[in-house]
Amino acid sequence: MCDTYVCLSTSTLDGSVIFGKNSDRIISEAQLITYSPRIKYSKGEELNCTHISIPQASETAAVVLSQPYFMYGAEMGANEYNVVIGNEAIITREPLRDSGLIGMDLLRLGLERGRSAKQALDIIIKLLEEYGQGGFHNLKGINYHNSFLIADNKEAYVLETAGDWWIVEIVKDFRSISNDITIRGKGDMRRKGIIDHAIEKGYCKDENDFDFALTFSSQNALPSYVECSTGQLIRNNRKITPSLMMNFLRNHEGNICRHKRADLTVGSQVSHLRGSNKNAIHWFTGSMLPCQSIFKPYAFPIRTQNVQDSRPKSETNSNWFWMKHADFVRSYIKNPTTEKPEREEFISKSQKIEEEIITKINTLISKEELIEPEQFINQIETINLYSWQKAEELIK
Repeated sequence: MCDTYVCLSTSTLDGSVIFGKNSDRIISEAQLITYSPRIKYSKGEELNCTHISIPQASETAAVVLSQPYFMYGAEMGANEYNVVIGNEAIITREPLRDSGLIGMDLLRLGLERGRSAKQALDIIIKLLEEYGQGGFHNLKGINYHNSFLIADNKEAYVLETAGDWWIVEIVKDFRSISNDITIRGKGDMRRKGIIDHAIEKGYCKDENDFDFALTFSSQNALPSYVECSTGQLIRNNRKITPSLMMNFLRNHEGNICRHKRADLTVGSQVSHLRGSNKNAIHWFTGSMLPCQSIFKPYAFPIRTQNVQDSRPKSETNSNWFWMKHADFVRSYIKNPTTEKPEREEFISKSQKIEEEIITKINTLISKEELIEPEQFINQIETINLYSWQKAEELIK
């Protein structure tokens, strides 16, 4: 299971929008922090996605992604226009297709082609209707339908799909999604004909009986445990900061930081989406288990910040930080709440480094009005590279 969260300006300390996601996948799937710059394409060019090819857009936005190494798509990411997206696997009553765009393809396409959360939402919906979703999503060949949390620095949307059908909820205040269908009733927007389709299939009796979560779930839909536990954490705080969101992603009581070998948290993202004229700060672990990782800061434009290219790779590389970190913490995976001196020492060192990095970023933000934009990005780059250097030193 994966978990994705967003807090709008009414729930954050500084009136920003704060987004967070854990990606839970099998332990063999390294997840890399990758980058694709803004690119213009010639008319008629084709784009090879994970399973199918589609026409390429005339121009794509610069994107930074947390990307399973072997696929075109990504589990989460951000673009240069302050748009962020995370996706979740969900099981529905609708049949699975053997081929199509997978959820991670749709996520990346939304980021590459959308200049706002609403535009990214519309793009994903259009592609879903035109090409459908289908094909294996991981190295075990598992197939599923998808939900998405799409946000920018002003608003956010939950998009849930069942085959080629979709429904949307406009986020108010805060929202979290996991591996259950969560939109109740008729939503704020939905695909034309979805209610008639549900009645025809026998999913519901009539229009008054239509409730997307109950109607399309493979079992009765109830709020998932992670939805309840994390929702309560947010309700209890109400003044969320990027640091608090990082701590939510490290929570073990609600199984948010997941330690099961068959389904492990392999990457995490927190995005601080500030005012329209300010750089968003995107924090990525680039490693498994956020409780044993350091979040590293990124901001557009991406120049010397530590990223890899976004082309799919045919095999893993032992020199990747993700692989080296995974080898180092492998013995720490079991029983995360049980005291283990070596693990506790490693976590303590990691936390001190991360606190130092967060302080550097907060100090930089506090001086933002006094320095030139170029100097701001130069300092982000310096802090980013320092973060990776310290993370590498910890696992030697």
